[in-house]
Amino acid sequence: MKEIISTDEAAGAVGAYSQGATNGELLFTAGQIALTPDGELLDDEDIEIQTEQVFDNLTAIIEEAGGTLDDVLKMTVFLADIDDFDRMNEVYGSYFDDEPPARSAVQAGGLPAGVDVEIEAIVSLE
Repeated sequence: MKEIISTDEAAGAVGAYSQGATNGELLFTAGQIALTPDGELLDDEDIEIQTEQVFDNLTAIIEEAGGTLDDVLKMTVFLADIDDFDRMNEVYGSYFDDEPPARSAVQAGGLPAGVDVEIEAIVSLE
């Protein structure tokens, strides 16, 4: 059975999608961008600040579903410019200890609202 996850602690959905959806075992988050819960778009900030906001959003959604970042199985990172990978990765790595999740990172042709990074997660809630 599908359950929609929604929290005011993360950027609200701005289209026909949910912040997250779960079947009680797995949580799938929507791609999160550098948009604050108050609706402020951080597209003019550097990749590090944008990545931190993305993780703030992801953390809030995951916690609303009953999980933590330690429960993340897989993340997909979309970058507007793959040359930002090292700087994004430094921030990304600070959120995980010895057992980071699986990850893919790709350069996308264009990201929503002109941001530099978007990240989605698959999380185990068991």
